Amino acid sequence: MADVASRLRSLAEQVLGAPLPVRLRAWDGSQAGPPDAPALVVRNRRALRRMLFKPGELGLVRAWVSGDLEVEGDLYPALQALAGVVWERGDDARGLVESLRDPVVRAAVRELLKLAGPPIPPAPPREEVRRPRRRLHTRHTDRQAISHHYDVGNDFYEIVLGPSMVYSCAYWEDGGTLEGAQRDKLELISAKLGLMSGQRLLDVGCGWGSMAIHAAREHGVSVVGVTLSQEQAAYARKRVADEGLTDLVEIRVQDYRDVRDGPFDAISSIGMAEHVGAERYLEYARQLYGLLKPGGRLLNHQIGRRPQRDETAYQVDSFIDAYVFPDGELAPIGTTVTQLERAGFEVRDVEALREHYARTLRQWVANLEADWDRAVRLAGPGRARVWRLYMAACALAFESNRIGVNQVLAVRTPEPGASGLPLRTRTWNT
Repeated sequence: MADVASRLRSLAEQVLGAPLPVRLRAWDGSQAGPPDAPALVVRNRRALRRMLFKPGELGLVRAWVSGDLEVEGDLYPALQALAGVVWERGDDARGLVESLRDPVVRAAVRELLKLAGPPIPPAPPREEVRRPRRRLHTRHTDRQAISHHYDVGNDFYEIVLGPSMVYSCAYWEDGGTLEGAQRDKLELISAKLGLMSGQRLLDVGCGWGSMAIHAAREHGVSVVGVTLSQEQAAYARKRVADEGLTDLVEIRVQDYRDVRDGPFDAISSIGMAEHVGAERYLEYARQLYGLLKPGGRLLNHQIGRRPQRDETAYQVDSFIDAYVFPDGELAPIGTTVTQLERAGFEVRDVEALREHYARTLRQWVANLEADWDRAVRLAGPGRARVWRLYMAACALAFESNRIGVNQVLAVRTPEPGASGLPLRTRTWNT
């Protein structure tokens, strides 16, 4: 009888209808596949059950998060190898039903089920969000979603993000450091917003306070930062106090929909709008428009996806939704611009920073891997594995142009239409 790895490889290729682009190492120590290919380690039969009882991306992720499935060595080549054959097959039940009509596939699945052991579906890892069907993007559900992602522990995020504590795309120059690139990004946003002493800035989704502190310290701006995360707010307030900026910066635990003390001269929304949701996006845009004074500027920094031929078929990525950003949604940049314009904004500039985010994510992964043991102690092995996988996978997605990130500068242009922006565009980059 063939060893376990050879049997697994043969059966998997029959199910997939394509060669498996990785080397397999099974729980009995056997190996099968090209010796120079990335190695996927199936540590036990439970890993197989996870993938069989939840075929597609989510089953693979459950096996990974639980530690039943490992990658030996560099994670990036393994993800790249799996992407076209396995990872991006998703969780399409219709596709699974179609494939099971093939007698070869049915026979292979039966053999895999025998190999997997007792036919008992393993419970999902505790890091997976479990929730009943509910109305999305209410104040309550948004608060829960933000807490799931951001209230992991500030010490853990310090490992990943480094001293800047900025959880969004940096702005890189050749040979720069992550901390310097994040400082340059905050200054780029400040320049686009035209921040000057005496102005008021609203920082929506202020995170750990980095933009608020930069605007106040470097430009003398009075800042209100809002977040739904208790842990972020506590951390940001301490940073503000340590910088001696409590007279200029106020950090609130508050939903952006509840901000009532406008008008503001400028609004920054950096990596927050992905949480808003398609159904709420126009409401979000109108709320920010209403909080700006005439002539005020909005800088909306947001991840976007490629448009689909049939936009009604768009589905949130199952891994991201279950483990990383519950209820998060991505929209094409054209949709974002349209919604901002519908709210009344004049869109003046769109800058794509896709490659910058890929480099940022690779640096975050390197930070996590360099202090892995401490990260595991702080957040637990499952959570650390979630973050490593999602950041590495996202880096590859940015590099391959499956997703991007854009800074949209928009103005609440007053009557009779003077925007207040310079005639020469992109002067902030010179």
